[in-house]
Amino acid sequence: MKFSFTVFTLLLINSLSAQTPKASAGSIQHFENFKSKYVDARNVDVWLPEGYDKTKKYDVLYMHDGQMLFDSAITWTKVAWDVDEMATKLSRAGKIREVIVVGIWNSGKGRHSDYFPQKPFETLTQAEKDSVYSAARSNGFSVFNGYKIHSDDYLKFIVLELKPLIDKQFSTKTGPKHTFIAGSSMGGLISIYAVCEYPKVFGGAACLSTHWPGIFTMVNNPVPDAMFAYLKTHLPKPRKTKIYFDYGDQTLDAMYPPLQRQVDVIMRQKGFKPKHWITRFFPGENHSEVSWRKRLDVPLLFLLGK
Repeated sequence: MKFSFTVFTLLLINSLSAQTPKASAGSIQHFENFKSKYVDARNVDVWLPEGYDKTKKYDVLYMHDGQMLFDSAITWTKVAWDVDEMATKLSRAGKIREVIVVGIWNSGKGRHSDYFPQKPFETLTQAEKDSVYSAARSNGFSVFNGYKIHSDDYLKFIVLELKPLIDKQFSTKTGPKHTFIAGSSMGGLISIYAVCEYPKVFGGAACLSTHWPGIFTMVNNPVPDAMFAYLKTHLPKPRKTKIYFDYGDQTLDAMYPPLQRQVDVIMRQKGFKPKHWITRFFPGENHSEVSWRKRLDVPLLFLLGK
């Protein structure tokens, strides 16, 4: 029996989802099928730094696509960000504050609808919305897999359900100056959306290879302009939030340079200075965990640097 690449990939991801990642440094507490009244249940991994001490308080970094963060043995690409290794290395060197990392696994088929910023989408005409929903990937498969965009509910899950549990069960600093959110590609897009929607919860975001197109073509694509208009009216106060963007120029990242430049103009217009916002260009880098792992130290230093 032959499977398409997409079906095979989904089967592989499902077979890996029952596995608990192993940390090479620190430790991981795994929450299987974390239930939510807002979104589909999903796994959550909480990485605790080495020497975790309940008498101390720690910053918290929430990260999307949690199954790709810690252990290459359970990722479908066999590559991970190795967040535990980089955070440990920087902490040992005294370069960043000690941090707990909460890895929120994506929901598989519903990932795109979880991560696609909802309010910008709702400003589109009905014809534009229909065109976005009908978008396909380069292999012809649907982008949204029949799911409706509900990123507002995804953020409610994080803010109203997950964060209270993390703050209750672990020794955290709970304020926005010590609470951050990060991701890549669509995970970058939902991260900038999160700090705009909840500036009193998240004090900073790291958005790597932010997927400003939303879909996978720029032909008659209304999404970037909707996102830019949203940022102009919803960006948080520049002195209270740290925002990190980056991008490469290979594979899917080849779409991003002209779009990121437009975002950078908006950031300057809104009063963001280097202390609270940086954008980094990595020539020759592509859209992959390999690339994001190589430069992970840059956003960690920016958000958590001492």
